Amino acid sequence: MASDVLVTFITVGNPDQAYRIAKAVVEENLAACVNIIPAVRSLYRWKGEICDDSECLLLVKTTSHVFPLLEARVKALHSYEVPEIIAVPVACGFRPYLDWVAENTHTQKP
Repeated sequence: MASDVLVTFITVGNPDQAYRIAKAVVEENLAACVNIIPAVRSLYRWKGEICDDSECLLLVKTTSHVFPLLEARVKALHSYEVPEIIAVPVACGFRPYLDWVAENTHTQKP
């Protein structure tokens, strides 16, 4: 049951930015749903240094044809120089949910 649905992972530095990005992409039909996980600890290498930061994680449900617009919008709203915006395809899932994501994710308002 392959689908066009993607789950996109986006990390942000604080809850306010998480909410602003989530609200914008849902309002603009670039995502059907965004889950905000308020506290993740991220260890990563940046500019030769090991960093250890608290972040929020967004789980964004979108479709592959809308992803380029979602990516551009998130980059415009994000405070990081190189934000994490990665998507993984949904190989299978509950068909009514996948249909709902597709119906609520599009490039133009209905």
